[in-house]
Amino acid sequence: TVGSASSAGGGQAIVWRNVVLMGLLHLGAVYALSLVPRAHILTLLWAYFCFLMTALGVTAGAHRLWSHRSYKAKLPLRIFLAAANSMAFQNDIYEWSRDHRVHHKYSETDADPHNARRGFFFSHIGWLFVRKHRDVIEKGRKLDFTDLLDDPVVRFQRKYYKSSVVLMCFVIPTFVPWYLWGESLWNAYFLASILRYTISLNVTWLVNSAAHMYGNRPYDKNINPRQNTLVTLGAIGEGFHNYHHTFPFDYSASELGLKFNPTTWFIDFMFWLGLVTDRKQAPKEMIQARKERTGDGSA
Repeated sequence: TVGSASSAGGGQAIVWRNVVLMGLLHLGAVYALSLVPRAHILTLLWAYFCFLMTALGVTAGAHRLWSHRSYKAKLPLRIFLAAANSMAFQNDIYEWSRDHRVHHKYSETDADPHNARRGFFFSHIGWLFVRKHRDVIEKGRKLDFTDLLDDPVVRFQRKYYKSSVVLMCFVIPTFVPWYLWGESLWNAYFLASILRYTISLNVTWLVNSAAHMYGNRPYDKNINPRQNTLVTLGAIGEGFHNYHHTFPFDYSASELGLKFNPTTWFIDFMFWLGLVTDRKQAPKEMIQARKERTGDGSA
């Protein structure tokens, strides 16, 4: 897929296909900006709605539900999150969750797919331009991912991933503005598909890059991940990264009730609807004790 470097081989050879495709995608996004003044206001609102759905497919879906098992979701919600995840086009749920678990287990080492110690560019997008480091593959094989494939929704999305991406990431975002309010297919495609997709990719990547390099570390000063407010705003709640790496099992990925965290609001709303159960949280006593023991004193 566009969103992943090949895992074949043990070297770090450049994957030119990904370099070219990502280059073209970003050129398309820059061009799309010139279409904004000519687009229908509903098209821009639709593009933003698609962005939010895309983000939830990653944050509430692949990340907090499937990677970390921080809460349980009933079938209708899992189907929605899988569809939203296909709109995100960042690899299927199984691959995304597999790589993310490896990232947590071996963070900031050669076994980390987007090792931030190799610099901002590598951890942001450069890791997609080269074949995976052999440590990522070898150590990743030692982890257990059977729980992911035990979910029929994950299996279904993985089996029909390419078709679901075409439909959710490109066809539906383009078709709706054209059909419902007469937007041109050209504007709809470049704004609701290309620009929205490119922005959502970069927002996700900022969690790997900026949130591992810039910010404070109130929970554990001995690890790289930081609290980054700007990343939190863009990634709808995923920028409390020092907290998240300290307490990865917490469904909110932050201390509850304190900060802007739309993903948590969404999960809480689904809980209210009866579609979410077993939300895991770090007890306040545990959080405070950890701050005092390993924090940098900033909070």
